[in-house]
Amino acid sequence: MNITVEFDDKSYALDVPGSLASEAVGFFAKMDDDMNCGWQMSRWWVPDPDQNQRCQIVADKLLTAMQNNNEEFALLMCAYILNNKPATRRIRINTDGEIQGNEFLEE
Repeated sequence: MNITVEFDDKSYALDVPGSLASEAVGFFAKMDDDMNCGWQMSRWWVPDPDQNQRCQIVADKLLTAMQNNNEEFALLMCAYILNNKPATRRIRINTDGEIQGNEFLEE
């Protein structure tokens, strides 16, 4: 699946293998378990992140992976987002420190 990641006025096309989501189901479950305990989203503590908030948190991890040139982890984070928001075609990551500004676009 092709997905576009946008941040800092740049756009990156990633090809996420379709099998990655099923291969990483255990890893995704561990991520969800961690988020079940609540998460600091910028200035706010969110005690029980909903599905969209979880994807915003993961998009923040995606940004870090891409900034560190960690393509494998970036693809894994994209697979998590696609697993939870399958219609997503573009991820727009807010880099001003507000995780809540991360967007998932279907176009």
